[in-house]
Amino acid sequence: MRIIAPGFPAVGSCYPPNWAQGIWKKAPAAATSRGQGLAGGDVAEDLFALLFKYRPVVCEQGGFAFSPPWPVAAAVVLVAAAAGFTLWAWHRDGRGSGRATALLGLRGAILAVLLLALLRPTVTVKAVEARQNFLAVLLDDSQSMGIADRDGVPRSAFVRSAFGRDGSLARALGDRFALRFLRVSSSTERVPGPEALAFDGTRSQLGEALARAASELAGLPVSGLVLVSDGADTSAADISPTLRSLQTAGLPVFTIGLGRETFDRDIQLGRVEPPAWVLQGSTLIVQVSVSQTGYAGRTVPLLVEDEGRRVGSADILLPRDGEPVTARVRLTLADAGPRVLRFTIPPLEGEQVTRNNAREVLVDVRDRRERLLYVEGEPRFEMKFLRQSLAGDEHLQIVTLQRTAERKFLRLDVDGPDDLLGGFPKTRDELFAYRGLILGSIEAAAFTPDQLRMIADFVNVRGGGLLALGGRRAFAEGGYAGTPVAEALPVQLDAPPLPEDRHETVSARPTRLGQLHAVTQVAATEETSAARWKTLPALTTVNPIRSLKPGAAALLEAAGDRVVLAHQRYGAGKAIAFPVQDSWLWQMDASIPVEDQTHETFWRRLARWLVEGVPDRVEVSLDRERVEPGETVRVSANVRDPRFLAVNDAAVRASITDPSGREVDLPLDLVADRDGEYAASYVPETAGLHTVRLEASRGRDQLGSARAYLRAAPGDAEYFDAAQRAPLLKRIAEETGGRYYTPETAAALAEDATYLGRGVTATREMDLWDMPAVLVLLVALMGGEWFLRRRSGLA
Repeated sequence: MRIIAPGFPAVGSCYPPNWAQGIWKKAPAAATSRGQGLAGGDVAEDLFALLFKYRPVVCEQGGFAFSPPWPVAAAVVLVAAAAGFTLWAWHRDGRGSGRATALLGLRGAILAVLLLALLRPTVTVKAVEARQNFLAVLLDDSQSMGIADRDGVPRSAFVRSAFGRDGSLARALGDRFALRFLRVSSSTERVPGPEALAFDGTRSQLGEALARAASELAGLPVSGLVLVSDGADTSAADISPTLRSLQTAGLPVFTIGLGRETFDRDIQLGRVEPPAWVLQGSTLIVQVSVSQTGYAGRTVPLLVEDEGRRVGSADILLPRDGEPVTARVRLTLADAGPRVLRFTIPPLEGEQVTRNNAREVLVDVRDRRERLLYVEGEPRFEMKFLRQSLAGDEHLQIVTLQRTAERKFLRLDVDGPDDLLGGFPKTRDELFAYRGLILGSIEAAAFTPDQLRMIADFVNVRGGGLLALGGRRAFAEGGYAGTPVAEALPVQLDAPPLPEDRHETVSARPTRLGQLHAVTQVAATEETSAARWKTLPALTTVNPIRSLKPGAAALLEAAGDRVVLAHQRYGAGKAIAFPVQDSWLWQMDASIPVEDQTHETFWRRLARWLVEGVPDRVEVSLDRERVEPGETVRVSANVRDPRFLAVNDAAVRASITDPSGREVDLPLDLVADRDGEYAASYVPETAGLHTVRLEASRGRDQLGSARAYLRAAPGDAEYFDAAQRAPLLKRIAEETGGRYYTPETAAALAEDATYLGRGVTATREMDLWDMPAVLVLLVALMGGEWFLRRRSGLA
């Protein structure tokens, strides 16, 4: 006869009577935090099994019941008689005394324990049938498994020892399940066992691997999945849909986390963010994120190489452990073409991972001449010396339109006799042919309302760079307040004007942000540049500007909160304000040596920055600049007409040349929901540099061409953030109903999978009356009763 205890749920529920619920609930959590037991499990779980006969998973999954081998009434009568005798003895020995009451309580407890044992308590649990179910074992085959971060032993050693032919864990699982091994790396494939693994995969895609394993075993009786990994998922895919699918299917995932969760000694390069392309000869300041543990307070070198030739370096003072630091390294790219820059910190003594000390990035160094239009309203020295400073830069063409009289202009550096013949461009096609626009001391009334809107659209729509210089006809003094141009500028035109023929003296100093910007680097290093700014002569301004717009930033400032150089993004482009009228003093002041190049350096960097990132009418981009051979990359193109309006009826084709010289013709199709955007997919088959040349046409009209570069090379992502990602592995286990283990606790996996797994199961009734805890409790109660009787002289 079987009796379900009152108040207890049916089979399959989790918890036993109230007196043990707290222990059983807390055991798994305690097991995670208290270390390993003698049998390869957790101390708390081993202690629980010692006292209660079974591991916590049995109690969590089972239901509590009684199955007495004799009629319940007989046991009740027997215990009732004993209870009656106990009450008689209590009455005889003096029922009012405290000791008699204590004896009564102890004897009653002993009788209750005996009654519990006589009723034969059991836990009923569902368990998988031995060797009637499949268990998929997913083994991480990526490069990070070769990291030796535990006493010099690689992570892969556990895979080979535990799941090899003589592995204890493989035998324990094989006694209960039919095992199916799969390798997890760039792809997921079946393997006969760990002996087939090379641990050389360059990627790990855990979500895809779990989905592939579930699909592989579809239609079979499956108890669950075992994922043996360090948790380094290098894919960008969201794993949540896969976990929800496994949860819906009732398929638990048991994860074994390998490797240390933190390193004792390691240094790693993080994000490296150079621009996608620059003009030949440009000087860049590239920010590099560095993190470390174990080397706090050390100064280390950051080296930048271009094909083995050093092009830049910086010293980095490492902060406290775990705190990232952003390093800035200055470099000049003198050679045109695609340049693969390698950023490296030499390995330090005792580093546990050295492959994460280097990053490579691709920068397209373009040998082309950028056209800028400079409009000046009056003859002045600023224009003369600005043009002289930029004259030596063969990559900049400063087309100048200087007003000499009403409706008369001096044209300089124009391409042909008809260029700007009528003055400032009157159509967007003509203005948008330039990449940068400099407005000197020229009033807003010199432009028509449509031209003022065109200037704003030059920045907002075309994506060009606008630079506004100071002067008596510029900014608010030139009547720009309330115009579309004022909307684009990064400064507020609300300061009261100066009295006529008055000016303010400003000594320009870099702001905190300006100290980090390439434009303000007028000397060999950041330190010498900062010192040089302190010695430059003061300039003058007739445009007192003190307020920035939200989102704008100042790079140079002067005392009294005066803005000297500020910028902001405006739509697709950038707008810069430089409200001084005589920067030429940085070249011609008596304190400036003849050989000093500060003025030239400042203007060349400012002009190059003005056109940096300005788009062409036809642009080509790749979703990644580096992929592995055989991996798909998306090739996208944006096509605009001369007014920079999207073109949806263009014919767009790309010609891709691989490292061997073989050309692939790739037509691009219009993206349905994106005006002017075309896309196609390309799979590089060979390693090396692939050149993408794209052309767009509409009918017989050529709209433009563009070029991009793609590197196909084995990835190194496995070595970055290479510590065990235990939170991800725990999440996978918890959300699917499985468990998380370490190599020290993995011995419990076979038994846990027996009771937590799905598939072909059978109900087991397991005795609880002979638990060691019952004997310990009974002995304790009887010992207490004897001790009390002895103290009372009754024994």
